[in-house]
Amino acid sequence: MTAPARPIRVVAFGGGHGLGASLRALRHAAREVELDITAIVTVGDDGGSSGRLRVERDALLPPGDLRQALAALADHDPTAQLTAQVMQHRFVAMSEPGVSPAPPAARGPRLERRADRSKDTLAGHTVGNLLLLGLMEMLGDPVRALDHAAAMVGARGRVLPMALHAVGIEADVTDGSGRRSTIRGQHSVAVVDGRVESVRLEPADPPACPQALEAVRAADWLIFGPGSWYTSVLPHLLVPGLAREIVASPARRLVTLNLGTDKETHGLSAAAHLATLHGYLPQLRVDTVLADEKWAGEPEPVRAAAQRMGAELVLAPVAVADGSPRHDPEALGVALVPVLGAAR
Repeated sequence: MTAPARPIRVVAFGGGHGLGASLRALRHAAREVELDITAIVTVGDDGGSSGRLRVERDALLPPGDLRQALAALADHDPTAQLTAQVMQHRFVAMSEPGVSPAPPAARGPRLERRADRSKDTLAGHTVGNLLLLGLMEMLGDPVRALDHAAAMVGARGRVLPMALHAVGIEADVTDGSGRRSTIRGQHSVAVVDGRVESVRLEPADPPACPQALEAVRAADWLIFGPGSWYTSVLPHLLVPGLAREIVASPARRLVTLNLGTDKETHGLSAAAHLATLHGYLPQLRVDTVLADEKWAGEPEPVRAAAQRMGAELVLAPVAVADGSPRHDPEALGVALVPVLGAAR
């Protein structure tokens, strides 16, 4: 009797909205082909709520991108979805005109306010960031904390950090006048006004998450992108221990290209995105490059760049219908099914 085929083990690398789009697409693809999904998330975020928690609480890991990945993998059960929505809830500033924490009927007797509203320390934080911080402090183990949070949202996959502690991101940037400077911090690099020449991590050799290394070794597919190229995709290749396992892994590798450029990659063509990836890890061999047939532009330069990495270029309509540079998770999932299924 033939044993039933095991799920295809997929590891997706990234952070923020790009990784969220990839994970939602994989959830759609999992309706057609059985997948075992692991998200490996960058840990360099130093903006917004995550940045404040790194400074104010010396947070072991910035929780924002990890939270977004958990929300993307949340089960479709109404309770799990509500829990995910609560985790994504961001507190607004009480000083904003007309802002109140709850409808009047839901509030009890008003207590005398002892603190100035200008000291509204919750403003800007998300519930999920505070929850993850609390779990990490209480359990003393970021992976256990993430696994517990994943159970709370019924996550259809696992979320792991790329390293065991937060990292810094530095970039050498050339401005419009040709002057070169060093920009520090993921948020600053992401909104840089200039051309990013190179990017690196601080420290240069952070401890890779052991469970992430195990997932890479066991994977059938490794997926890079979409997402902010210098601050969400490339950082995984800059963790030496993780990069070694990515190169050594027997898995097939897929790169999902972005639909446009953001500030950090302004002027960088689709082909140049691939060349940049190859430049940071020349040993990386890729099997498939997936790009939107409209946003990729002239396909031949992209196809040539893909071939230099050993990859086949697959063009498919994966953008949302309104013309904005955003991936449609369902359309991307449909495009992924025949690619991932080819691993059988």
